[in-house]
Amino acid sequence: MNERARAPTLPPAELDRYRRHVVLPEVGVEGQLRLRAARILVVGAGGLGSPVALYLAAAGIGRIGIVDDDRVDITNLQRQVLYGTSDLGEPKTERARSRLADLNPHVEVVPHELRLVAANALEVLTDYDIVVDGSDNFPTRYLVSDACVLLRKPHVYGSIYRFEGQVSVFWAGRGPCYRCLYPGPPAPGAVPSCAEGGVLGILPGVIGSIQATEAIKLVLQRGEPLLGRLVLFDALELRFRELRLRRDPDCPACGDRPSILSLEDESAACGVQAIPEIRAHELKQRLDFPAGPLLVDVRTEEEWAIGRIEGATRIPVDQLAARLDELDLDREIVVYCHLGARSAAAATLLLGRGFRRVSNLVGGIDAWSVEVDPSVPRY
Repeated sequence: MNERARAPTLPPAELDRYRRHVVLPEVGVEGQLRLRAARILVVGAGGLGSPVALYLAAAGIGRIGIVDDDRVDITNLQRQVLYGTSDLGEPKTERARSRLADLNPHVEVVPHELRLVAANALEVLTDYDIVVDGSDNFPTRYLVSDACVLLRKPHVYGSIYRFEGQVSVFWAGRGPCYRCLYPGPPAPGAVPSCAEGGVLGILPGVIGSIQATEAIKLVLQRGEPLLGRLVLFDALELRFRELRLRRDPDCPACGDRPSILSLEDESAACGVQAIPEIRAHELKQRLDFPAGPLLVDVRTEEEWAIGRIEGATRIPVDQLAARLDELDLDREIVVYCHLGARSAAAATLLLGRGFRRVSNLVGGIDAWSVEVDPSVPRY
C-alpha cells in the first residue's frame, strides 16, 4: 500500500460538510484533520463568546469548552447570537451546547458552568490547546492571562466597549502577554462595563470573528498570527488600526524575573474594596422614614432620562470630586448607578474625603427595578 493510500482522510459526511475548507490549499484534508483534533476553550459565552463558539463549531474544531456561570437574560439578546427568546432563564453553557450541537454534530462541546477563579483556572485550562478570552471583566482577564502564561498556552484576547473593540494574541515564550500591554487594572469604576456604558450589538460579532480567525490560524499553523500586534477597531469610523507590542522584560508574569508564580484571584488587585453596601429592600425601608438617607445618582444624563429613584440627586461620577460642597458631611448617603460599579468608585471617593456614612446600592437601579419598583424601566 502506498503512502497516498495510507494517508488519513475524513469520513464522507465530514468531507461534504467541510468541502469549502478542503479545497483551500492552505487547509486541505490535513488542515481539516488538525481542526478536528484541536481543543479550544472559550471563556465567556456572551457577546464575544457567541460568534467565537459558532464559528469554531462550524469550522470543525474537535472539542470546544465553554466557561460561563450565567443564565440567558433578555438584555443579552441584542448581541449574544448564540441564544433566542426561548432560552431565557436557562444556563448559557447548556444552551450553547445545544445550539452548537445542532450547528455541527461532529464537534464535542464541553460546558463548564462555573466562574473561573484561581482555585479552578489551571485545572480547567490544562485540557485545552488554545484559550479564547471573551470575558467582560478585569479580574477574569488577568486571571486568564496569568494562567495561560503559567501553562505556556496561546491566549486569544478580545474586548469591546460602546463602538470600539480590540484583539490580539498573547503567548508567553513567543511574544508579550496581556500584562505587557496592561500591567495593572484600572481604578474601580474608571472603565464602565458594557452593561453600564453600552455596546453596539454588532461589535462583538466583528471582534469575536477575528478572535475565531486567529484561533483557527493557530491550529492550522498558517498565516501570521496577531502575536506582538494589537488591532483596534472603531465601528463609527469603520477603521482598523494596528499597534506593535513588545514583551516587557520587567513584566511580573512573563518577564525575565517573574513574580507571579501561582494564581491569585484578581478582585483585590482590580480595586474591589470593602465598601459599605445596602440592598434595594433595605433602602426602601430606610427611605420610608422622614430622616432617610440622601440618594445620589452618579449616572449620565441619558440614563437619568430613562428612569430614576424618586427623590435622588444626580451628580455624575466624573463631577463628584468637584461638587462635594453640595453634600452634607454628616448625613447618611446612598450612592447608586446602573449596576453598582461606578457608584462603588463614588463611595470610595466619598469615604476618602471624610464622609463617614456612605453606602453603595448593591445591583444599582437595576436591582431597585427588579426588587422594589418595576415601574422604573430596566435597560
